[in-house]
Amino acid sequence: MAEQVQRATDEEIRAGAELILEARYPIALTGAGMSVESGIPPFRGPGGLWTKYGEPPMNGFQRFMADPKKAWEERLSKRNDELFKPLSVARPNPGHHALVELEQLGVLRFVITQNVDDLHRQAGQQALAEIHGNWTLIRCLDCTKRFHGDSISLEVLPPVCPRCGGMLKSDTVSFGEPIPTDMLNQCAEHSARADLVIVAGTSATVYPAAGFALEVKQRGGVLIEINLYDSEITRICDLSLRGGSAEVLPRLVTAVGALRKASLS
Repeated sequence: MAEQVQRATDEEIRAGAELILEARYPIALTGAGMSVESGIPPFRGPGGLWTKYGEPPMNGFQRFMADPKKAWEERLSKRNDELFKPLSVARPNPGHHALVELEQLGVLRFVITQNVDDLHRQAGQQALAEIHGNWTLIRCLDCTKRFHGDSISLEVLPPVCPRCGGMLKSDTVSFGEPIPTDMLNQCAEHSARADLVIVAGTSATVYPAAGFALEVKQRGGVLIEINLYDSEITRICDLSLRGGSAEVLPRLVTAVGALRKASLS
């Protein structure tokens, strides 16, 4: 029998909205749970793409550097397979749009996402760090400049950066590849200022992304978890809101708006 999902109560939603409005610099950390709610299969676990097709090589970046032309050819040959199709048809869900609304209200200051699906960008999120990259982008390994895939000619592989002449690879971070320093710097800058983190659709156990949320907690900040079930960080969270982010985040935004309106009346 499937486990019954407990739904966050209105009182819990209101408590979360109060914590967010009391915070000076709220940020969010999002993960695969939000992608799943947009129809993208998870990588691991039952029904996961890696479970079905096998995990990518743990030395993927080293293999790319050893033969970038071959690596590019392999990537291009897979553009229409089951690994890429879900990404190409997925659209932002109400959770993505809710985070954008929180940003537009001047409440949410920054989003760190572990997802590579481009959905936060499609929803309109402005203050965003895609710490594991973005599947629609191509990145220069020298200057870190990113380009939309359609803007780069792939007639000659590997392609070169039109800005500095460096070698280009997909922006998604391969196993064995360092997280780009510009992303790490952005995450470090905003998490250092944060006093509250909304953790949505992730158990916050994959580093370095998880470390930014846990640092805020260690400094005395607030963690609000939005997840279907208890996770590894539930015990240290100040508030756990049960349910999917596509359902809980819009309720949270509505509560934030109502409390703001009440405070002004």
